[in-house]
Amino acid sequence: MIFTLHIWRQKNVNTQGKFAVYEIDNIDNDTSFLEMLDQLNERLIIQGEDCIVFDYDCREGICGACSLVINGYPHGEKSATTTCQLYMREYKNQSELWIEPWRANSFPVIKDLTVDRSAFDRIMQSGGYISIHTGCAPEANNTLVEKHASDEAFNSATCIGCGACVAVCPNASATLFVAAKITHLALLPQGQIESKNRAKKLILKMQSEGFGSCSNHRHCARVCPKDVSLQNITRMNKILG
Repeated sequence: MIFTLHIWRQKNVNTQGKFAVYEIDNIDNDTSFLEMLDQLNERLIIQGEDCIVFDYDCREGICGACSLVINGYPHGEKSATTTCQLYMREYKNQSELWIEPWRANSFPVIKDLTVDRSAFDRIMQSGGYISIHTGCAPEANNTLVEKHASDEAFNSATCIGCGACVAVCPNASATLFVAAKITHLALLPQGQIESKNRAKKLILKMQSEGFGSCSNHRHCARVCPKDVSLQNITRMNKILG
């Protein structure tokens, strides 16, 4: 397959970026999207050009680092899929691809397609944990957790913090991410004591980091690669009272 790639190139947050056009051919159906970018980078390096910077780690849909907007869709148009899980056969009927980074003031561009998502880390550091006394670990079976609560907590915990919800939101809101982290802990007995205070801390930190507020566009749940439910936002609002 042959593709025309329009890729966002930007040296850093203080410089103006633009799309650069590249042609690439001999792409196999079973080539992953990131492998296709690897092939392009190999060619650029041989030609003595600056390679395209993009983020990744696990390449197994676990870490959420592969944050690319492809033809206007965070992680591509295929649902419940991270960029690293995309294969070029998904684009066999599209000869041109537009590839750009997350677009949000709270995710400044480091270089090209890589953005700084450390704002998410700071949100979690503000209260996304359960306070416990140090010492010997208690017996795990001493605290019973109801099956439906553990299942819902696990579903919330599947959020990988990739930031697709922010990238697609017209307000650049991180509400789905924050709600998933709040409800994940609030559903467990160990986290219920601090639930309201935790929710307030995370929301305030989200706002101070420059993320917008939720206005129910619901695009966030549709592009989430882990299908994190909007019910998390409902639970968060109930916790906040």
